[in-house]
Order: sequence, then structure tokens, then C-alpha cells
Amino acid sequence: MLDFKGINQFYSQSHILWDVDLTVPEGQCTCIMGRNGEGKTTLLKCLMGLLPIKSGSITFNGEDISRLSPEQRAKKGLGYVPQGRQIFPLLTVEENLRICLPLRASGERRIPEFIYDFFPVLYEMRKRRGGDLSGGQQQQLAIGRALVADPKVLVLDEPTEGIQPNIVSDIAAAIRKLNETMGMTVLLVEQKVPFARKAAQSFVVMERGHIVAGGPMSALDDDTIKRYLSV
Repeated sequence: MLDFKGINQFYSQSHILWDVDLTVPEGQCTCIMGRNGEGKTTLLKCLMGLLPIKSGSITFNGEDISRLSPEQRAKKGLGYVPQGRQIFPLLTVEENLRICLPLRASGERRIPEFIYDFFPVLYEMRKRRGGDLSGGQQQQLAIGRALVADPKVLVLDEPTEGIQPNIVSDIAAAIRKLNETMGMTVLLVEQKVPFARKAAQSFVVMERGHIVAGGPMSALDDDTIKRYLSV
């Protein structure tokens, strides 16, 4: 469904991504893991068109999207939740959600009910400003906003960063529900191993811009964690 082939990317003279090959299976959650500064977020930004790639290709549903704008990629069915959430703090929860309605291919202009089913607090607080929510609630809002666009692939960059444990569990459950009940594909960047094991079916590990390990989540063993993930 989603394929990265030979992706190279530079910041100035620094070579950040080195010939990255990655296939994201349809209907599952794939977790990209690794320490800080290994190229994980850069790879997601290349996927979304926020950074250009130097060479290689990104294919989505058989179409090369490597040169499309971020808006075009969103309309193709890529939903993105960036690191740090980036909600609109002065808009209400409902207004934040409605922003993505024009991206819906169906033309429907109502917020899907399942988003409030996944995250009931968003319905309870729909008239409050986004900036008044806790960090965990803002993360739920950011995910809900991406889901409003009815994406085929949901891309999440460190969704557990700085949020409370009970909401971490809610987000893991929501990801599994998206996979199991809606058949949605999820690409996740995450450093916390317990969360990754709850949310994802497969993983890859990045180190210095290379993919150095990967497989089903059951293959994420102590040696791999110690070598590539432990601080």
C-alpha cells in the first residue's frame, strides 16, 4: 500500500536518510523506532511532502507521490499528526475538527460520530478552546482532526510524548480499533516499547538514517532493545 524505495535526504551537507526501503502493510500498524536524531521524523516529513527527497520514490496505492504537495498527499488519503500536536489553541475543539472536513472525498461536511466514540472527551469539551485542554486531550484532538479527513493511512509522530498514562492506553486502544474494525493503516513513530507493543503489529528500527532491524512485533527482543533503543 505504502512503499519507500531508496530514500535519501540531506540537511545542508548532512546526509540524514540513507537509501531507506520500507513497505507499510495495509490494515496494520507499523512502528518506526529508534533513539532521538536517527531520522524517524525526517522520514515522516518526506512522506507528507514537508521535506523534499534527494532521491528515491514514495509510492501510495501504486502511484508515485514523491513530487506531490502536502495538500495533494492529504487529499490522496494520508492523515498526519505531527510531533507536538499543533492544534489551534484559540479555536474550539469542534472548530479544530471541522478544519479537515473539506478533505473528505465523500463531500460530507459533518464530523464523523466515530471520532467522538473513540474519544468521548472531545464531545464533552467540543465548545471549549483547544488551548484549554490538557496535553493528552490535545493529542486526542490532533488524532481526531486527522481522522475527520477519512484518511487511508494515519501517520502519527510520537503520540505519547508528554501525556498521562491513562490517555496513552486510550490512544493504543484507538489505534488497534482503527486497524481491526475499520481496516485503517497506521504508520507510527514511537520510542516507548510498551506502547509500541500494544499498538503495532510490526516494527522497524532506524539508526543514523538506516533501517537496521525489523519484523513482526513479536521479534522485538531484549537484544534489539538494548542495542538500538535503550538510552
